[in-house]
Amino acid sequence: MIAEKPINFLLVDDLEENLLALEALLQRDGLTCLKARSGEEALELLLTHEVALALLDVQMPGMDGFELAEFMRGSERARHIPIIFLTAGAANLQRRFRGYEAGAVDFIQKPIEPNVLRSKAAVFFDLHQQRQQIERQRDELDAAAQALRRADRHKDNFLAVLAHELRNPVAALGGGLHLLNKDIPPERARDIRVRMDRMLSHLSHLVDDLLDVSRVSQGKISLKKERIELGDALRSAIEASQHNIDAGSHRFDADLPDEAIWLDADHTRVAQIVANLLNNAAKYTPPGGEITLTARRLDAEVEIRVTDTGVGIPPAMQSRIFEIFAQVEDHLTKAQGGLGIGLALVKQLVALHRGTIEVESAGEHLGSTFIVRLPTID
Repeated sequence: MIAEKPINFLLVDDLEENLLALEALLQRDGLTCLKARSGEEALELLLTHEVALALLDVQMPGMDGFELAEFMRGSERARHIPIIFLTAGAANLQRRFRGYEAGAVDFIQKPIEPNVLRSKAAVFFDLHQQRQQIERQRDELDAAAQALRRADRHKDNFLAVLAHELRNPVAALGGGLHLLNKDIPPERARDIRVRMDRMLSHLSHLVDDLLDVSRVSQGKISLKKERIELGDALRSAIEASQHNIDAGSHRFDADLPDEAIWLDADHTRVAQIVANLLNNAAKYTPPGGEITLTARRLDAEVEIRVTDTGVGIPPAMQSRIFEIFAQVEDHLTKAQGGLGIGLALVKQLVALHRGTIEVESAGEHLGSTFIVRLPTID
């Protein structure tokens, strides 16, 4: 029997030679023996250790085995520990009654039969291990239930944001059509068509993001990998996100390597990864903030960093920021539109390229840095 963590058992006897003999008799892999030569020492050990079984000598000077057992039964921490009494004296009915009343599960007469003691002790060691497994399973179920509740809450928030994001452009398109059916000046009609075209583009991006997340989650997306130059993909990403950066009046700096860095990757998807990070930075950075894109080669991979001076990410949220429905709830009122699925999509696309992504943030209102690492080729 090998447990994931050692199982402690307690031996209490005033004679050192008895403790050593019992330890040698019961010791095996996965077990740790705690020895005490008095009831007081035993109580100190019980304060700091979880114990699967206690074997107590009945006849000890000072606090005897019966008194120690009564103290254990009065302790919230030790009351459930099974006790086996070891006695060299006559086990008459009165002594047995007192022992069972103190909480004993068994008496073993000295001299001890080794096989009998081993088999009885093994029962309690197995029960303790099973209880540990049940407790771990309970904790895992609790964690899974909490994750489901969190996902359900995030899903509700996501649906609310989705409804809001769809309602606004649909309403704008409906209003534009209504006005175009009226007799209006050509100049105003052109302006309405431009705004309608912008709303249609916004709707198209929303649908594309939803479809991409669905395809990646179901394993239906395929990359069109080829030998690409990183700088070309980064410039495509900057061009795709420039209007969002400009709309927030942000200062943007790009520090790109002078030498060519080659990847075996999908140009469109790499550009999408970086563009989504830039758009995310623009969305969560107050007007007039700073956004920086840097890239550098590190051995056999390239590191791409997108840094902003935005609202930041609380430490407790950083490990979940890439989940599909996860958003910092306080950020919902600060985002400049969008469904909040961009980071989840980015992580999935990075993984398809055998890369990694992580986030660094000192906390709320202290900005964020997203770090993508992708393998390079010669």
